[in-house]
Amino acid sequence: MVNSINNNEESVIIVLHEIYGINQHLKLICEQYSAAGYRVLCPNFVKSGDYFDYSREEEAYQYFIEHIGFYTMVDEVKSILLKAKSDYKYVFLLGFSVGATSAWICSDLENSVDGIICYYGSRIRDYESITPNCPVLLIFAEEEKSFNVRELTSSLGQKKFVDVHVLNGKHGFNDPFSNRYNEKCQQIAQDLADGFLIRVKEGPEV
Repeated sequence: MVNSINNNEESVIIVLHEIYGINQHLKLICEQYSAAGYRVLCPNFVKSGDYFDYSREEEAYQYFIEHIGFYTMVDEVKSILLKAKSDYKYVFLLGFSVGATSAWICSDLENSVDGIICYYGSRIRDYESITPNCPVLLIFAEEEKSFNVRELTSSLGQKKFVDVHVLNGKHGFNDPFSNRYNEKCQQIAQDLADGFLIRVKEGPEV
């Protein structure tokens, strides 16, 4: 359950979707944070306005590569961040998969975002050189086909502001509508995310 604290109404969470678009999982995430008092923004980068079913994974991936791409996504997010920072006390990015990688790319911006949560952003490995300027929570699945998770997270965990966790599940473990869903991992990740949001808003210890 998403934690609810008194100053959530001063906070906005910008949710960045996977290759599939704004599907049932993303809608559920948005509903949960909205119910906890956050303002939630969820831009749709699939310009048709629809989302891809999981059975169309390859088609969804090709659409992302040909019609979206990380830097188009990031440019749009930067514009959203610019306005959000003037409207809210706390601005957070929450991304899943390609959305997580896009959020990570935004982490080196200055004075634009207060905290970033990335779920299984596998392509972060292509942007490993980025140095965040805000707190970042990275949550990875232990089972990834394309790269060595432990090797990547060991490197990322040495960066300032970065908190890395590897959970014993598959890419997509947070999604209850996916056959990769892992309830235990989902709950651990939610607890990590809740704690992260609270810590950012409380600020550094003095």
